[in-house]
Amino acid sequence: MTVIPTAFAPCKRKPATSTFYHDVVQGLTAPQKYLDPKYFYDAAGDVLFQQIMQCHEYYLTGCEMEILSSQSPQIAQALQMYAGSFDLVELGAGDATKSIHLLKQLLDNGVDYTYFPIDISVNVINQLEKNLPKQLPGLQLQGLNGEYFQALQQANQLTSRKKVILFMGANIGNFNVAAARNFCQQLRQYLQPGDLLLTGFDLKKHPQVILNAYNDATGITRAFNFNLLHRINRELGADFDTTRFEHFPTYDPGTGACKSYLISLEDQVVHIGDSTTITFAENEALYMEISQKYSLEETDQLAALTGFKPVARFFDRKHWFTDCLWKCI
Repeated sequence: MTVIPTAFAPCKRKPATSTFYHDVVQGLTAPQKYLDPKYFYDAAGDVLFQQIMQCHEYYLTGCEMEILSSQSPQIAQALQMYAGSFDLVELGAGDATKSIHLLKQLLDNGVDYTYFPIDISVNVINQLEKNLPKQLPGLQLQGLNGEYFQALQQANQLTSRKKVILFMGANIGNFNVAAARNFCQQLRQYLQPGDLLLTGFDLKKHPQVILNAYNDATGITRAFNFNLLHRINRELGADFDTTRFEHFPTYDPGTGACKSYLISLEDQVVHIGDSTTITFAENEALYMEISQKYSLEETDQLAALTGFKPVARFFDRKHWFTDCLWKCI
């Protein structure tokens, strides 16, 4: 029996009433243990992810930044051509360091739009509402904190104009292929014919380049994964000992699936609050997240299967990444 250190004493509130608690326990009691990656993004997780995006191994940010910083005039022209008058809704806005180039271009073009950033992190929304209007005078902004579809429905109630949805940063890769198809089908249900979706895809490339992006030499990705265990300890009164786990990323070039696991280094017992006990076997894998990679043909297939028509693509110089513009049909 593991003794719970004082620092990990169960929290006073009742975790059984928490959606976070329910999702964590559901994942840890599944045949293949997993944690929902949406919970990575507390305040500490936000900081760590910003650091990941600065790692030289994590090429995705640089590739998409190149696209947005150098091709925003072309992207803005395409949005205006295909949508006319619209509002801009960004799913998982983060710090908007990439999309700010497009926001500025649209303002420079004289487009009358409101920017609705959506993020599950209230910290992110607060920072955007505080900082972005200072950087872009004249920007109309209303942040929406919550799950994508719930917040998108709220945006639909706030404005009747056509929607341009931004889903950047290869966030579509956070789903496996089947889940991505389901996500796009659901998203389409909240949109009208003629609405647009600009979404980023990390393209298949040399396997080592991809694997290095999720196993940086400085260990920030490792810390990002372990931060979720620390959050569970802090908010749900658990006693995870991160020294008993090892960060282990994998990449399958055949399927394009890049996955991250935490591997239990020994037989161990973890307590959550005072009522839940989770056992781990030595070498048992705890599945943390996926980052799915695509070919161009696969992106077109995904659009066709989910109610969209590809109308434009924008690439970085290496053609490692693409932002695809799809139109709802």
